[in-house]
Amino acid sequence: MTRHVSVMPERCIELLDIKEDGIYVDGTLGRGGHSKRILEKLKNGKLYCFDLDEEAIAESKEILKDYDNVVFIHDNFRNMNRYVEEVDGILLDLGVSSPQFDEADRGFSYRYDGPLDMRMNKDDEFSAYDVVNKYDEEKLAKVLWDYGEEKFSRRIVGEIVKNRPINTTLELVDVIKKALPAKVLSKKGHPAKQTFQAIRIEVNSELDSLKAFLESFDGILKEDGRVVIITFHSLEDRLVKQYFKKLSTVHDDLRIAKRPEEVEKPKYSLLNHGDKADEDEIEINHRSKSAIVRGIRKNGKDS
Repeated sequence: MTRHVSVMPERCIELLDIKEDGIYVDGTLGRGGHSKRILEKLKNGKLYCFDLDEEAIAESKEILKDYDNVVFIHDNFRNMNRYVEEVDGILLDLGVSSPQFDEADRGFSYRYDGPLDMRMNKDDEFSAYDVVNKYDEEKLAKVLWDYGEEKFSRRIVGEIVKNRPINTTLELVDVIKKALPAKVLSKKGHPAKQTFQAIRIEVNSELDSLKAFLESFDGILKEDGRVVIITFHSLEDRLVKQYFKKLSTVHDDLRIAKRPEEVEKPKYSLLNHGDKADEDEIEINHRSKSAIVRGIRKNGKDS
């Protein structure tokens, strides 16, 4: 079992402000690191844990075996309103877990040779192989541009099409390297990172799931409830930042004079403006380097 280190756990728990008898949701269970910290704060409360990866659920059941107030659900966090209502807090850690990255046969990593897979949910039939080998040039280039912000998307896609079928991760890495100019290959960082990110997001509909969650969590969050989200790349963070700003802003017509009691108050309040891991944490867990955590609170009637 590959060890997974949770990102900014203390800050996440602080932002959630756990109530001992509260109802909480960990929308991305992973290997149970954040869930364990939530459960340690609960007495009469309950925790619902969601994950698409059955292996993650199986391992977390063992890690959290001492707790009887936790429910495990094999489903996407976008569907949590089908299972829970009136919750006090929700946590999402949108990063891919270390075991998924480090197990070659999952196909997430550009550093290990494995099948072109990248499915978080192994029950899904659609995989990275389908994206790489079956998408037409226009559609595939759009995926790399939109989800990977890859400047050389068309060059990479042209090389992919010439070399189809591509069956493994390292075959894809070689094709990507062929497409890129020498000045890019000489830069720090892996040249396949953005392409792999884009394909993974497409396979798992990650941004669509995040959008669906952002548009629906208000229906299950209690007054004074909190949502805390950890993102790992600019596309996710932009979505969260913009949506949190929308929820915490009143779109009143400032040209109309109103008495204080008539001024509309925002439904939500920002808890922070985006926190990053400190140098000590980054040294221990290098994957925390790109992480940003944001929190928001649903205002009560007296707020």
